[in-house]
Amino acid sequence: MEEIEALRRALREAEAVVIGAGAGLSASAGFTYGGERFRAHFADFEEKYGFHDMYAGGFYPYSSAEEYWAYWSRYIALNRYEAPPLPVYERLLALVKGKDYFVITTNVDHCFQRAGVEKTRLFYTQGDYGLFQCSVPCRRATYDNEEIVRRMVKEQKDKRVPAELIPRCPRCGAPMVPNLRADGAFVEDDGWEKACKRYRFFLEKHKKSRVLYLELGVGGNTPGIIKFPFWNFTAENERATYACVNRGEAFAPREISARSVVIDADIGETLRLLM
Repeated sequence: MEEIEALRRALREAEAVVIGAGAGLSASAGFTYGGERFRAHFADFEEKYGFHDMYAGGFYPYSSAEEYWAYWSRYIALNRYEAPPLPVYERLLALVKGKDYFVITTNVDHCFQRAGVEKTRLFYTQGDYGLFQCSVPCRRATYDNEEIVRRMVKEQKDKRVPAELIPRCPRCGAPMVPNLRADGAFVEDDGWEKACKRYRFFLEKHKKSRVLYLELGVGGNTPGIIKFPFWNFTAENERATYACVNRGEAFAPREISARSVVIDADIGETLRLLM
């Protein structure tokens, strides 16, 4: 396939690689939020509340905090603390091994770090399922949640967690929420700020290098975070190449088409062919 060979060549010749990852990458790794995977873990919620995928369950107006956390603890345990079924992230890391690379992602499932990406090479812009924050918020702080999440999953009954397990801010006592960018209350803690600075430094360091901007599974919901900047970076650097791999949503602007590789296919299969 001509596009596969073009991307293989771009990877081989790149002095630096910037990976921009969206939900399509995790979906290719098996982190789907509907269908059989949803029913295998949330059939009881579907029967009671009438929603048919995990995203809808996250926005459901539960009547109590006990119900809310029964759902969310199960959701977080599944999508944050279990590994994806397919080795898509591992394939990606193998392809950039030995390269100077950085990852910016809108995903919040921690798959990159589980696959072995160093924290210093990762900017998770939209939060992390593995963190709680104050709902107010009363300060710029986040809290690891694995222990309490696993307890809520283990001890919930009839789609409710015990009231004493409902997480509250240790400083002000307000309810805790997942550290996800849903509104203006999202907490950008010290770790987030440091990751942002490292990403900006990497971009500046390589702005004139032979860079491959590799966009994987990025849709149109938040194009200003990865997609539009990647187009601009490529346009500004004549030595740069833009690549987009995304089933059903693979395209590049006319202005950079001569230095673009566009592959409309499954990401995991594309990475397998590249290897």
